Amino acid sequence: MGNTFGKILQLTTWGESHGPAIGAILDGCPAGLEITEEEIQKELDKRKPESKNPASTPRKEEDLVQILSGIFEGKTTGAPISMIIWNEDQNSKDYSDLKNVYRPGHADLAYDLKYGHRDYRGGGRASGRETASRVMGGAIAKKLLKALGNTEIYAYTKSIGPHEISTRPNLLQEDINANSVRCPDTEIAKKMEAYILEKKEEGDSTGGIVEIIIKNPPVGLGAPCFDKLHADLAKAFLSIGTVRGFEIGTGFKAAEMTGSEHNDTYESLTENGVTTKHNHSGGIEGGISTGPDIILRVAVKPPSSIAKSQNTIDKNGISTKIQITGRHDACIIPRFIPVAEAMVSLTLADHLLRTRTSHL
Repeated sequence: MGNTFGKILQLTTWGESHGPAIGAILDGCPAGLEITEEEIQKELDKRKPESKNPASTPRKEEDLVQILSGIFEGKTTGAPISMIIWNEDQNSKDYSDLKNVYRPGHADLAYDLKYGHRDYRGGGRASGRETASRVMGGAIAKKLLKALGNTEIYAYTKSIGPHEISTRPNLLQEDINANSVRCPDTEIAKKMEAYILEKKEEGDSTGGIVEIIIKNPPVGLGAPCFDKLHADLAKAFLSIGTVRGFEIGTGFKAAEMTGSEHNDTYESLTENGVTTKHNHSGGIEGGISTGPDIILRVAVKPPSSIAKSQNTIDKNGISTKIQITGRHDACIIPRFIPVAEAMVSLTLADHLLRTRTSHL
């Protein structure tokens, strides 16, 4: 019930934030793909809290992955790939006062309304910790994309609060990883870092925008009418609890343009697809990838767990105040970026396998 993503390459995530473990089952991966625990761990390490980043949660999440099935002698077997991470640094007592109170901005109230029962320890399935399972599956999908082509995925911080990159930077992974906020513009990154610390000292939090550039995407991914590639990418991102908006190409700015301004001018046609003058469509037309870079943006909300006192209600509908304690991020965007890469990888690999055979 809502725990599986994809049609051919299917990822199922399981586990709760403060349960014994979380995990992922990736089914539909072709046999013969070379993949190791170390490669999966490398992606997970990007998502871990950074001790050098004072705005990040102090929770120590080693997130050590263990492969239980589906990979033998360094290669996928075609069987379901099962992976597990044991939860080690839990402080469930931090949440004992929240058993009968709803945290604003969280899924507490919604889960009680739907199920009549919920895991109040860190939000259970609604916790951002669930995204570690997505990164596990995404690491394999990313390796699969490289095995079947030369697609590269770049995700970086475009804005945090009022501080934004005004022009698209050169896409160098070392520039993206050069600072704690994963912004390739050094000067803007310093302002972002200072702003996050300012909000944390105020007991508050901040959000921003992440831009994703997919270079050398396979041509012909997606199908009409309900399997459009950008529709599935939108679902991939909007399934992440912290995401509040999705754009492709010119996005909402298209509403301000005329048809003559927005229509892409085709320049040439090669075996790698079409080239255009502006790529306003963001690399997808009619729901199908056409060759140019796929350009996406997602709006990420401020983390809901803040130290400021807030008004809320309890399970009886009585007004009360709440002040959330525990260990929380003041800005989730740096840790969101590997999750973004994972969801793009899963979506593209799933669409690619719809036109491929069951082995490499």
